[in-house]
Amino acid sequence: MTSRFRRKLGQRRYKRMFVIVAEGTVTEQEYFALFGEESIVRVKCLRNRRNLPPRDALRRVRDYVLEEGLRSTDEAWVVVDRNGWLDEHLAELHAWSREKTNYGFALSNPKFEFWLLLHFEDAAGAVTGDECDRRLARHLRDYDKHINAADFTGERVQNAVDRARSRDNPPCVGWPQYVGTTVYRLVERILQTTA
Repeated sequence: MTSRFRRKLGQRRYKRMFVIVAEGTVTEQEYFALFGEESIVRVKCLRNRRNLPPRDALRRVRDYVLEEGLRSTDEAWVVVDRNGWLDEHLAELHAWSREKTNYGFALSNPKFEFWLLLHFEDAAGAVTGDECDRRLARHLRDYDKHINAADFTGERVQNAVDRARSRDNPPCVGWPQYVGTTVYRLVERILQTTA
């Protein structure tokens, strides 16, 4: 996948930027960086020094949009895990994402590793964070929150999108209440830009 998204020097400025604030400090940042080298899309992950609760993630993206602004073609997303956060905190993220058409909110339940697991299998029965980690370790040897770009081919990314979409049926209005993920919606938006 990395060669497909490799930016060539001297090409035109990006057409669309995706600003992503993720709760996690490592995995999410590295995963979304896979998409950031295409000449027509730029993925800017706002780095964190610690895991962010949903309200802090929302504050970070709001501050960025206020200070830097977004072009009409750009999008801002917040990506968090369910992790037992209060519904009221997640409702704030969902309400923010409904303020503008170029805002988005993606949640993985139980955690982001569930989204990664969907790249390799349908993840049936992976209902806890520990189970996601164990099963992901079968596919990614020595998984320690860092990812290897070579493990996430274009075909595997598309498989994850398809698997997540089929689980999100009917599509959840806010966020997955049970095991599932809406990260596929963000990835679809990025892939539509690069197609």
